[in-house]
Amino acid sequence: MKKLLLLACLALPWAAPWAAHAQTVSFTTEDYAPFNYREGKEIKGATVEQVEKVMTAIDVDYTIEVLPWARAFSLARTAPMTCVFATAHNSARDPLFKWIEPLLIDRNILITRKGSGVTASNLEEAKKYTVGTQREDYTETILKEKGFPKLDVASDFNATLRKLLSGRIDMMPISELYYDKLKADQPVEMVTILSAQPMGIACEKSFPEDLRAKMQSALDKLIADGDQKKIFQKYGMNLSD
Repeated sequence: MKKLLLLACLALPWAAPWAAHAQTVSFTTEDYAPFNYREGKEIKGATVEQVEKVMTAIDVDYTIEVLPWARAFSLARTAPMTCVFATAHNSARDPLFKWIEPLLIDRNILITRKGSGVTASNLEEAKKYTVGTQREDYTETILKEKGFPKLDVASDFNATLRKLLSGRIDMMPISELYYDKLKADQPVEMVTILSAQPMGIACEKSFPEDLRAKMQSALDKLIADGDQKKIFQKYGMNLSD
C-alpha cells in the first residue's frame, strides 16, 4: 500500500518538479585547460569552478565527466538531466538546448606557430591556409559557414594543437582568453579574429525549467558579486569589463 501511495504522489503534477530535482544533474565537458581539464583524478578549471559554485548554491547533486567534445555534446542533446559546458551559444544551437549563461564572453582567434610564415590580415586571406579544429566543435561550424575550404578535423583540442606545433596544419581557432595563457608556454602567435560569442551551460531540452532558472540565478549572483572574475584571475586570465 505504501508503494502504491508513493507512486500515486509522484504521478501528481505538483510532484513532478520534486521528482526531477531528486535526480543528479550530469555535466559533460572536454579537456580544454584552463577552462576544464583533468589533473590526476581531479577535474579542475575556470568553468568547472563556476559550475561547482552554482550547484552548491542551489544544493543539487551533480557529476562532471571529461569526454571528447563530440561525445560530451551528443550526450547533452539526448540524455535527460544532462548539460554540457562551456558551449558556444549561437543561432544554430539556440533551439537545441536550455541555456544557463554566460560562463564567459569570448572571442575566438586564429593562431599559428611562430616562424611558420603564415600571415593574414582578414578571414579572406586566411582561407588559403589549412585550418585545424575539433569534430562537433562550434568552430568547425563557423569555419564552414565562413567558407574555409581546407579544414583538418581532429578528435579533440590537444590533437589539433599538436598538429599546429608540428607543422601539419597552418592555423587553428582558439579562445582569446586561453591564448593569453598558452603563448607563455608554446611558440604560437595570433593571426586574425575569427568570431565572438557567449559561452554557457547547455542542457537537454527536457531539463526542468524551474531548475534551469535556479541555476541561472546562482550564476547571475556569481557574476554580480565579482566571483566569476576572481575565478578567471586565479587561472591567469583577465575578463574584459
